[in-house]
Amino acid sequence: MDLTTLSGDDTDERVRRLCAKAKHPLQEALVKQLGVEALGIKVAAVCVYHRFVETAARALEGSGIRVAAVSTGFPAGLSPVEERIAEIQRSVEAGADEIDIVITRALVFGGRWQELYDEVAAFRQASGHAHMKAILGTGDLLTLRNVARASVVAMMAGADFIKTSTGKESVNATLPVGLVMVRAIREYANETGMAVGFKPAGGIRTAKQSTDWLALMKEELGDPWMKADLFRFGASSLLNDIERQLEHHATGRYSADYRHPIA
Repeated sequence: MDLTTLSGDDTDERVRRLCAKAKHPLQEALVKQLGVEALGIKVAAVCVYHRFVETAARALEGSGIRVAAVSTGFPAGLSPVEERIAEIQRSVEAGADEIDIVITRALVFGGRWQELYDEVAAFRQASGHAHMKAILGTGDLLTLRNVARASVVAMMAGADFIKTSTGKESVNATLPVGLVMVRAIREYANETGMAVGFKPAGGIRTAKQSTDWLALMKEELGDPWMKADLFRFGASSLLNDIERQLEHHATGRYSADYRHPIA
């Protein structure tokens, strides 16, 4: 799971609180009740705007949790390409381990696949050593065919992950879109031998929903894609429900939402 704060009212203190939650996603008392202290449970990454990359990097230092920065004019991706490339470079220099880029959806609508490839390839080069996730904005792409083609182009251009959504669209991660994307990943792996990760983001709020996505990954891609290297949930609110379900398992009682703050 990647914990995310991408609001207009974000502050350094909010980011530090989120990082603290990332390092200890379950309350200490609950971890002891479950007897899972030895697992060292933590999230995969914390995702923030460029301005807070240094704050997150300092807060997470030594934890093994990665810092992800949304970039390239997130969420619309409509700023000049030079500015988007410079934004990536600044985030990498500030300490980002991962870069979440957004594609220009208009290139998909116009069938301008070479331009889309060149754009994503330029972002990949600018990302350097950082892992790059390509956000397709599937809620804007209108058809599953567009989703499939955009997925393949992004992978060919060097994306380490393909991601459904920014979380800002009216429609975010859905299982039909997820099926199309993971089958594109499977076909790409079969053709090239390269494993590309998948990240559904937006609208996944309950533990029950998460099991649908885990089943999809298990059935379509197998066990390697059920680990953080190749699969992430972009769903901070999901952690709240998972923690409640675990407490119910441990105590037989459901707790109130406010007892499990995200940050």
